[in-house]
Amino acid sequence: MSSNYEIDNLDKSILAALTENARIAYAELAKQFAVSAGTIHVRIEKMKQAGIIEGTKVVLNEKALGYDVCCFIGINLKHAKDYSDTIEKLQALDEVVEAYYTTGNYSIFIKLMTRSIDHLQMTLINKVQAIEAIQSTETLISLQNPINRDVLP
Repeated sequence: MSSNYEIDNLDKSILAALTENARIAYAELAKQFAVSAGTIHVRIEKMKQAGIIEGTKVVLNEKALGYDVCCFIGINLKHAKDYSDTIEKLQALDEVVEAYYTTGNYSIFIKLMTRSIDHLQMTLINKVQAIEAIQSTETLISLQNPINRDVLP
């Protein structure tokens, strides 16, 4: 991975188009940006090699899958040395979809997706708070997600 690759306006345009539709054909991008499909291919490959593009993924609709409750949980650990073991245990929980090591009031901040408030309560009591190294938690339930976007180059 080369970290010294500097993106230009064409790269930024390609990235913006790919974040909108990762399956867009190189020929379509070439037409849109008035360059050859070969140029698009080379640019994308260079950005992959530089680690700017790490892959593509399918975006799932959590609500359509029955996950109606999104919440964030701030976690305080009993001891800082328990961080790695706690992350391993949180990783094993299907409901935990993101985790962050943070500064401030919490050692770890996680995002949970559950099917219902009852499912959330069961997950908190029987899974998250059952982790021995966790001293305390604070749960914030998300009411909506009005902004959800990738960073722009």
